[in-house]
Amino acid sequence: MEIKTDWSLKEIREIHDSPLLDLVFKAAQVHRNFNDPLKVQVSSLVSIKTGGCSEDCGYCPQSVHYNTEVKVHSILPLEEVNEMADRAKSGGASRMCLGAAWREVRDNKDFDKVLAMVKSINEKGMEVCCTLGMLTEEQAKKLSEAGLYAYNHNLDSSKEFYSDIITTRTYEDRLNTLKNARKAGITLCSGGIIGMGESVDDRIKMLKTLSSMNPHPESVPINALVPVKGTPLEKMKLVSIWEMVRMIATTRILMPKSAVRLSAGRINMSKEGQALCFLAGANSIFAGDKLLTTPNPEFNEDMELFEILGLKPMEAFQKESREVAGKNEVSVEN
Repeated sequence: MEIKTDWSLKEIREIHDSPLLDLVFKAAQVHRNFNDPLKVQVSSLVSIKTGGCSEDCGYCPQSVHYNTEVKVHSILPLEEVNEMADRAKSGGASRMCLGAAWREVRDNKDFDKVLAMVKSINEKGMEVCCTLGMLTEEQAKKLSEAGLYAYNHNLDSSKEFYSDIITTRTYEDRLNTLKNARKAGITLCSGGIIGMGESVDDRIKMLKTLSSMNPHPESVPINALVPVKGTPLEKMKLVSIWEMVRMIATTRILMPKSAVRLSAGRINMSKEGQALCFLAGANSIFAGDKLLTTPNPEFNEDMELFEILGLKPMEAFQKESREVAGKNEVSVEN
């Protein structure tokens, strides 16, 4: 099977809507052709700067626009982040993701602290990923020089639905940040969220945008909305496990080599449901008790599930190197 970057909306919709068992079977075959089905990348996510974000993302409790129970705190000290990285590594994580509630990176002392964190964690033999908001080309270069392995910047949904959820930045802003990270030789982590009130067509369009990138993002998180009290989406109904399986399987078929991450919402899934997602091609998870500000299964629970399923945590730097990933800029066909 070749790696395609020209999937049509019709092709993607046909894959997504195919009989569920056939879809899972095909996705499992593709997964085995391109990846080790028994290895799962385990990442730990820490909020290094929480709350007070000027963006109005409708799903996010860290926005200043909403009255939630999230407490604002300034950037964490390097020593504390290093301790978290050590605990995560001992628990089986090969990647440490640093999240800051910023609209964009600013060239100040806080960014210097982030660069120091990236360098320190990278020296521990862990992949480092950051999600810091919008990023310029020069800032991306500095992160790359510090040893950053991946940059997370989700598209969230389709271009058409995006403005229903966020008004403080555009879809093009997000694509430009991904382009800047790619130019700096940083691997991309970009996916979306389902369950925000979008249509299936919106999900398909988002997958088309991601799968049209050349090369594909190295990591594609598929998140199920976790409704948080105080946000505009607090009353949204949880998506079913079947919707998640369809998205995981479709993503795996479209982007065979990408790490497909079973992300937010996993706390609400049964072990059987998670197992079906792994069968359908998911091979990356966040572990630890929190996903920025929402609950997440703890390390010991995940390791117990891994033992049941015969899965093993993937070692760091198992995917293509940053140098290889950076040979091509992001190009998107619409």
